[in-house]
Amino acid sequence: MRASYLLRFVALLAPTLLAAQSQPQTRPRGRELGIPFPGTPGPLNAITDVAGVAVGHTTLVSGDPGPVVRGTGPIRTGVTAILPRAKGDWDFVMAATFNQNGNGDMTGVNWVKESGFLEGPILLTGTHSVGTVRDATIEWQIRNGREFIFTYPLVTETFDVLNDATGAHVKREHAWAALDAAKTGAVREGGVGGGTGMSCNGFKGGIGTSSRQIPKAGGGHYTLGILVQCNYGGDLAVLGAPVGRELQDISGLCTVLHGAPTRAFLRFVPKCKAMAPERNDDDDDDTVTGRGSIIIIIATDAPMLPHQLERIAKRAGMGLGKLGSAATNGSGDLFLAFSTVSRATANDVSEREIRMLPNDALDPYFRATIHATEEAVVNAMLAADTMVGADGLRVMGLPGDRLVDVLRKYKRMP
Repeated sequence: MRASYLLRFVALLAPTLLAAQSQPQTRPRGRELGIPFPGTPGPLNAITDVAGVAVGHTTLVSGDPGPVVRGTGPIRTGVTAILPRAKGDWDFVMAATFNQNGNGDMTGVNWVKESGFLEGPILLTGTHSVGTVRDATIEWQIRNGREFIFTYPLVTETFDVLNDATGAHVKREHAWAALDAAKTGAVREGGVGGGTGMSCNGFKGGIGTSSRQIPKAGGGHYTLGILVQCNYGGDLAVLGAPVGRELQDISGLCTVLHGAPTRAFLRFVPKCKAMAPERNDDDDDDTVTGRGSIIIIIATDAPMLPHQLERIAKRAGMGLGKLGSAATNGSGDLFLAFSTVSRATANDVSEREIRMLPNDALDPYFRATIHATEEAVVNAMLAADTMVGADGLRVMGLPGDRLVDVLRKYKRMP
């Protein structure tokens, strides 16, 4: 029995790890297209520019596009794991959360708000997989040597509309694989990991990342990095240019199926016309596209206390505002910020000295959060390929050449 389980486990994980980790990212990022986002990024322009932070994905894609057969597919989902400290380093980090709109779930936040600390990894997945991933995270920490009396894993979600979302396709093994795969260095973006089945601003969404360097008063710099799982709806703007309005011919969810969708909430989704959905410029119905969400995770090596990190987290919403988000009623816009600099501050035995920036020094970090949020979301959409999934839903990848054309038309880039 053990041997058969092992064979099934290997067969289950092999294709997903190949999809998530080994395939190169081929679509260009924003700065590779010459888009002049404000601020100075770190070497990787990623959350992993903050020393010790690691990211891993497990991606699940199987089944031809078609009507949903619950428990069978089509499957378009996954898990993304973020380790705030190096693997095996269980020291807490100072943290804070902020909900711009609370139509979403982030487990473990009550203790983060109460204590000011985050313990253990952060995981992102689809809405109905939160419980499985949470339980798997507890077991993974025990297996990897963490000792605790109790713990509250931080697992958060957005709704993967391209997936058989109630089919329970994410298993414990997939969460373990994402955690085991977490590494420093470049972060794979687009329709991978927890972002696999997501759409964003009328285009294919998913995982995106960016970072900023902020000069220190005495020389050198601190780093602030952001990772998003974007799945929200908005009238997309980039650097103030009305990209969504200019690209209406290719934006929006549509279905390639001729019959009615199996999920009733998709009754408003139009049939796909050639390469683009049929759109009505006067139609402001966001019944489907407005029911997305976005998770934003902010990491920094600057010394900040929890109340300062909450102020940082709030500024992520200003970045979304620049992108055209209205934080609609159906959107879960959940943000978390943490600082890696202070060590052993959760020690319950003795006093600790804690460093912090003065409040008057936070303004550059506020701006960095706003700018890096905008860039991370654009990177997520640029990296994501067109996908067709459950109920034949199709959402197009944001074409870099057309985005550049719009930015040039509105004189946002040369």
